[in-house]
Amino acid sequence: MATKEQEISRTRDLEGLSSEWLLEAYLTMFTSRRVDDREITLKRQNKTFFQVSGAGHEAVQVAMAAHLKSGHDWFYGYYRDRALALAVGQTPLDHLLGAVGASTDPNSAGRQMPSHFTDPGLHLVTMSSPTGTQFLQAVGAAEAGYRAMLIPELRATMEDFEEDEVVLVCSGEGATSEGEFWEALNTACNLKLPVVFLIEDNGYAISVPVEVNTAGGSISKLVSGFPDLFIVECDGTDLADSHRAAGKAVRHCRMRRGPALVHAHTVRLHSHSLSDDAKAYRAAAEREEELARDPLPQTRALLIDRGVVTPEELDGLEEDVENEVEAAANEAGNHPQPEPETVLLHLYSEEVDPTSKSFDTEDSPEFESELPLTTVDLLNLCLGDELERDHRIVLFGQDIADASREQVLEEAKGKGGVFKVTHGLQRRFGGHRVFNSPLAEANIVGRAIGMAQRGLRPVVEIQFFDYIWPAFMQIRDELATIRFRSHGQFSAPVVIRVPYGGYLAGGGPYHSQTGETLFTHTPGLRVVLPSNASDANGLLRTAIRCDDPVIFLEHKHLYRQVHNKGRYPGKDFMIPFGKAKTVREGSDLTVVTCGALVKRSMDAAKIASEEHGIECDVIDLRTLSPLDMDTITHSVKKTNKVLITHEDSLSWGLGSEIAARIADELFPWLDGPVRRVASLDTWVAYAPSLENKILPQTSDVLTAILDLVNF
Repeated sequence: MATKEQEISRTRDLEGLSSEWLLEAYLTMFTSRRVDDREITLKRQNKTFFQVSGAGHEAVQVAMAAHLKSGHDWFYGYYRDRALALAVGQTPLDHLLGAVGASTDPNSAGRQMPSHFTDPGLHLVTMSSPTGTQFLQAVGAAEAGYRAMLIPELRATMEDFEEDEVVLVCSGEGATSEGEFWEALNTACNLKLPVVFLIEDNGYAISVPVEVNTAGGSISKLVSGFPDLFIVECDGTDLADSHRAAGKAVRHCRMRRGPALVHAHTVRLHSHSLSDDAKAYRAAAEREEELARDPLPQTRALLIDRGVVTPEELDGLEEDVENEVEAAANEAGNHPQPEPETVLLHLYSEEVDPTSKSFDTEDSPEFESELPLTTVDLLNLCLGDELERDHRIVLFGQDIADASREQVLEEAKGKGGVFKVTHGLQRRFGGHRVFNSPLAEANIVGRAIGMAQRGLRPVVEIQFFDYIWPAFMQIRDELATIRFRSHGQFSAPVVIRVPYGGYLAGGGPYHSQTGETLFTHTPGLRVVLPSNASDANGLLRTAIRCDDPVIFLEHKHLYRQVHNKGRYPGKDFMIPFGKAKTVREGSDLTVVTCGALVKRSMDAAKIASEEHGIECDVIDLRTLSPLDMDTITHSVKKTNKVLITHEDSLSWGLGSEIAARIADELFPWLDGPVRRVASLDTWVAYAPSLENKILPQTSDVLTAILDLVNF
């Protein structure tokens, strides 16, 4: 039974809440519950294939929506946020079309599981299943507005930007154990971004109770040390208390005082999903206690007690909702399933094609000087050109700024990256566009995704390929899937620059790694690996101007080599993706290569010619995804023998895929086995004697050429 103080507080919370809004809120909650119920029935009838319920979370969601504006604020929800999605403008039919996987599903056209709500017009950003990945993206979305306030040119042209906009990001309490939650709070507080973190705490992360998941059992207490973070706790099953808490949090953010966190105590009235059985790990008495806190009966009683509506009137309104949901379910069941032929649509941009002629100016460079420049130089010049051309571009990463404390640049030369690729760009374009990030790779990529979804063009740097793995979830499960999973409604054109590879004395296991096939094996990504300065300049420009996410691998060993220098080719020099280059011509054998192995393959081919009379076609792939099989095919049909050389490990490396394609498509033209030269299947070691044995050398390539020609 409520205490007198609680009753007084509840009465105060209800003041100012109109009868109209209370009724509307309840009907939205009721609609959400009935859609859940209908989906459960459809699943048991084998008419849908998955169901996850938001039952017990409805009150705090509709309360939060009351303080936010569709198409004005931004929403990064999670899979229990059905009531929120309905409150901001989606319909039962929208959700039930998703449940049956219809081709007309407005969320994903049947590509996502149900309850992954999407609507660009409402600013309901495409959701995903990984827990916690949305936090950093929401921070990036808020940061896009923050940057717009600092960059006048961006502010003038950025679509859907509002000076008082707020970004809402939601999750269950379980996801707060993900490191990305803490990274997101760190940046949101550091920049005082207008992000409301709504933590819907139902006490469980599937079967793991809160006291196991969270130290002390309270996430709001655990985060209390973050500066400028407004924290408010509420009963998420109580509509009035939730409305009070949500209002305070949103006002804090609209006034630009920093981020806010709402810790809402909800209940989970069903199992985690229909694939789970809560009776296996929850006591019956506990489940009964949660049923007593069901927000729907509470809110229904509130409406009747306050005279908002009579029981009979409410019965009629509920019947109307039941009929609407039933009609929506019947209609959804009559919609067609997606055509199988559409499965490859929206993997990449269909409006901007970086493999097309419009990205090919390779044959018409505009040289301004005869001075040969290194790869570092030409990468730096390209970044400068693009920052000047497009004010939407921002650069960030670890140590890429000249100096975060700009006053020191009066006496210091500036950092500009550990390899100096970005040196001088902060001085030239300002710290609002070229800036450092925390030492947190997921933070870099997650924020970039959110910025790109708002229209910015982030070019970020991961300091070493060896340390990209904390960002792998953001890259593979998020960045690469956004266009596909939203059926082309959202995209995130992010360029990720990554210093890569070995052949630097002393690199050892953690400054020499390769592994490009983990990214070429990721649909939706473009993967680039230039071997010389000119190609690096042209391919980076293509990467920045295209609309797809790009992994841009920059070989550390090739940054300052003399043999691969090039002249500055002008501000519009571009090389299309998927266009390999034959860098040496011959008729005896084809060598397919990339990166640091181009020089070693060229040297081996030269020796083979001078000492053995063997003439090789040497093909520099330049881009790994897409792969230029046409150039390979033309050469193999001429030479009838092929050797593939690459730096990554021999087993499961890029050469395996190329060899398989050649064997499958070109077998009639082969006069010998497809051979490979690559690293040993181990880690690169520190000692030069070991490193030289592990990494492929010119002598290894030469031996393979001679063996294959004599086969």
